[in-house]
Amino acid sequence: MSSDFLTVEAAAAILQMHPKTVLRYIREGRLRATKLGKQYRLLRSDLNAFAGASAPGDGQARVTSIVDVQNVDSLTLQRLTAVLLGAAHGKDTATTSLSVDIAHDAARDSAKVIIVGSPDDAATLLKLVSACLEG
Repeated sequence: MSSDFLTVEAAAAILQMHPKTVLRYIREGRLRATKLGKQYRLLRSDLNAFAGASAPGDGQARVTSIVDVQNVDSLTLQRLTAVLLGAAHGKDTATTSLSVDIAHDAARDSAKVIIVGSPDDAATLLKLVSACLEG
């Protein structure tokens, strides 16, 4: 059971990132972790979900979608971020792995929405993207 829990340093090594980057993702809520005393511990399943890795032999289809949004203002970006991250974190993460990232380029007034998950979950989030951009 202890091998299912990882330190920040071990997670950083697996993701090939700096440990401070992993800590930043945890603090931003992009990567799930539990604080024990002064240190964080991550479940290997949460790390796999974050990285978009599926369990060997699970036979589930995964979709990666990238939506390029042009001429995005700060209000639309905030609404898009709140809706997508709220919907993604509202999912039962124990049974499905869903990852949502939003990259904003202020110089070009554009954003990219990156969704990794099951086809059904990705389709639901893509509909939310469309609704946010229409409204």
